Amino acid sequence: MKISARNVLTGKIVDVKKGATTAHVQIDLGGSIITASITNEAVDALKLVSGMTASAVIKASDVMVAVE
Repeated sequence: MKISARNVLTGKIVDVKKGATTAHVQIDLGGSIITASITNEAVDALKLVSGMTASAVIKASDVMVAVE
């Protein structure tokens, strides 16, 4: 698969929690966890389950930094 996004983080799915319409998919990137909110339909279409390898693809126009 080729993709234009420059930020692709690959890891293992550690949890998939479906809600009424949206699911939260947690991917372990080797000690850090990233959570993606996607539709339940996307979870089903991709057959996402804990333990499988998946990539978080990040495409954003802005990154913000905040401090206390």
